Amino acid sequence: MLKTQPGPRIPSSALVALSLCLSPFAHGQVTAIGSNNPPVAETVVLPQSVPDPLEPLNRVMWSFNKGLMRGVIKPTSRVYRFIVVKRVRTGIGNFGKNLTYPGRLINNLLQGKWTGARDESYRFVCNTTVGVAGFFDVGTKWKIPKSDADFGQTFGQWGWEPQCFIMLPIFGPSNERDTVGWVADTAANPLIYIAPYDFDANNPLTWLGPYTYLAYAVIYNDLSDTVGEYVRFSQAAMDPYSEIQYAWTFARANRVADFQVKGEQDEASLETLESVFFTFKEPEFPGRGKTRSVRIPATGRKLKFTFWLQPGKANVVYILPGLGSHRLAQPSLALAELVYKNGFSAVCVSSAFNSEFMEHAATAAMPAYLPVDGHDVHVALTEIDHHLHTLYPNRLGNKALMGYSMGALHTLFIAATEVRTPSSPEKEERAGDRRRGREHSQPLPLLDFDRYVAINTPIRMAHGISQLDEFYESPLGWPVTNRTDNIENTFLKVAALSKSTLTPQTTLPFDAIESKFLIGLSFRLMLRDIIFTSQRRNNQGVLQQPIKNFRRDAVYQEILQHSFQDYFEQFAIPYYWTLGIDSTAEALEKAGDLRTYEAALRPNPDIRVIVNQNDFLLTDEDLAWLHATFPPEQLTVFAKGGHLGNLSNPTVQKTILAALTPMRPPDPKPEEPPKN
Repeated sequence: MLKTQPGPRIPSSALVALSLCLSPFAHGQVTAIGSNNPPVAETVVLPQSVPDPLEPLNRVMWSFNKGLMRGVIKPTSRVYRFIVVKRVRTGIGNFGKNLTYPGRLINNLLQGKWTGARDESYRFVCNTTVGVAGFFDVGTKWKIPKSDADFGQTFGQWGWEPQCFIMLPIFGPSNERDTVGWVADTAANPLIYIAPYDFDANNPLTWLGPYTYLAYAVIYNDLSDTVGEYVRFSQAAMDPYSEIQYAWTFARANRVADFQVKGEQDEASLETLESVFFTFKEPEFPGRGKTRSVRIPATGRKLKFTFWLQPGKANVVYILPGLGSHRLAQPSLALAELVYKNGFSAVCVSSAFNSEFMEHAATAAMPAYLPVDGHDVHVALTEIDHHLHTLYPNRLGNKALMGYSMGALHTLFIAATEVRTPSSPEKEERAGDRRRGREHSQPLPLLDFDRYVAINTPIRMAHGISQLDEFYESPLGWPVTNRTDNIENTFLKVAALSKSTLTPQTTLPFDAIESKFLIGLSFRLMLRDIIFTSQRRNNQGVLQQPIKNFRRDAVYQEILQHSFQDYFEQFAIPYYWTLGIDSTAEALEKAGDLRTYEAALRPNPDIRVIVNQNDFLLTDEDLAWLHATFPPEQLTVFAKGGHLGNLSNPTVQKTILAALTPMRPPDPKPEEPPKN
């Protein structure tokens, strides 16, 4: 559910993911759920983003930047990083930062930040002398405070409110104020006027001074370490442009957040936000994965998947992500790295609620009915396994299916509907059918797994969506007079925290309403993308605004007025009736309830379930059902962690690996680098 911040200037903190998954927020004003024209006192009003009248042009420019990063910067940066070691790259970045001191000094003075001007001057003198022209950041080592300032900030302090979002080529998100400020920052640096050669109109190389060329070299140097995250974000988010557009409003806001926690805190939701700390440890790990695609017979389209194979034959773990998440989402990659470093091969597939899966592998236009969604996922996994066996014969051993959140629900559904053969020879015969490569004119027998691991699974989908709607509406607990201001301050907190270096031991400064709202809002954004994708594929006429790929602002505002409950009532139920499926609210609720499949789940010894006692998606009744259905050796319940909030805990990670214990290779070598 949580994603990483994109762009040339990417903070390295753990809260980056929180900043872009919980602070891309939404566009415009969103009314509360459950009525057409609710009274003001029952309305959640989100702060306005910077207007985007140039949205079609900006989206084209975003596509250009994405193509440039993926096609040029990323491949060349691999060579650059191989040649230029990390310490040297850091030194070059420090050198470039030191050269921009004049602009910071001028803007600190223009903003009346006398202490900031003094500190930046101290840093410049120390870094230039002791730090050898700025290659070493001794100012930070000596704990001299930083005071970044630019003309965009100065103009904002002087009262210039941006009125037009602009996506610049290469430099990314901006607005008319910050664009003018960037020009002024460039002009304020005296080094651009110093050149050892005369200007010659017939020689383009003399049009710019050597410092200008050096500045672009420094930008490339800095991008070489962040372009991987940029590209992964552009692939993993369903609409990365909209997230950047809204997040930029608060990243460049000329306002200071009030970090005072004024209400009681909610432990479960705060722990849920800590899921951002569960990330891959090795920066190069995502890039080592290979991405391939398989043709899905029912749709005729190709679905992408990403995998990491061990050098020799190894057991494989298929990973299903949470609601709306992509195969390259941070938790998916973290789980893939965890199992890979412990001797398994890993394969990641996007959620059935993600646009990638919806557009390429889903037989229904919208996900909502578990038997259809779960079967589509099972078919996709079968095709992927068949393809991998074809590409890498004798490299895949036993198979485990591991899902978290909604992916865990799909995992247990597949476990419940598995065709369990009475004897291992028959199971081997079915596996042999796949390895021999049946013709696709005849459907492949659905893949059997040797282990099913469900992490933080919901039990009842209906209860889960009601909780998400309730969390989104939590700001209604604030007085109407300062509700919108409180929401804005919450966003400013997130933007400020994204620039800090936090650890799992840090207590996040959110009260119960704020933490619940951030969770509800992140899922509401996923719902927005789910509805948009489904209606782009099969427009049911529910939405009044036109569905256009390059101008989405108006339809997004309309979609955001719909809750998860609305999604089921206004979109899913009518749609599935047209397919001849009993899709009454009661039928959908029963189909999405794991208790419906208890008879098949209870006797399955290959299931392992890992949940948290205080997960907001689970009730006491749900926990009692889990204890009654699965014996202690198959069920682990942690006291705390919220929803996915304790996955970075070593004890939890050991439990995840222990769930795979009977499948583990005898001598895993986590220190061995991948060779493929």
